[in-house]
Amino acid sequence: VVSVTADRIDDALNALKAPPALIITDSQVFPLVYEKKPAESALTSFSVLMAAYKGDISAFVAGAEAVDRLNENSRVLIAEACTHAPLEEDIGRVKIPAMLKKRFGLGIRVDMVSGKDLPADLSVYDLIVHCGACMFNRQYVLSRIAAAHAAGVPITNYGTLIAKITGILDKVTY
Repeated sequence: VVSVTADRIDDALNALKAPPALIITDSQVFPLVYEKKPAESALTSFSVLMAAYKGDISAFVAGAEAVDRLNENSRVLIAEACTHAPLEEDIGRVKIPAMLKKRFGLGIRVDMVSGKDLPADLSVYDLIVHCGACMFNRQYVLSRIAAAHAAGVPITNYGTLIAKITGILDKVTY
């Protein structure tokens, strides 16, 4: 695993002959890349692109707005498509819960499901955060969005949530 630093981002951008029209980055470094990118370059991430391709990006962006209504008593479901063995710094199991707890306090409850598991009762959640769904087809992701909406629960995805939490959702291209 290569650590992304401001110097690495500067080096990569300085190596270009002209500013790129679009920069696609890992959502986890959105704020760092946003700060360093040329003003004329648009910014997005793999997760946001997958959300648009596999799901309904408008629903995910609208769902991200629910972050403003969360508090330390909220309950969030993280739904991950794949069933891989989690890494020590897994984004869905470690990093996103840490971001939520940092912002809303240790009382916020974050549940995790993976694969095709999804609780029958989604109405107990204040927000559902879905992965990029590279392991699911579009129809399956849309069915999950429909299930969330039927339960009255906003749904977003990893990249869109990170952009919202870091204050740059309105500056991300999707």
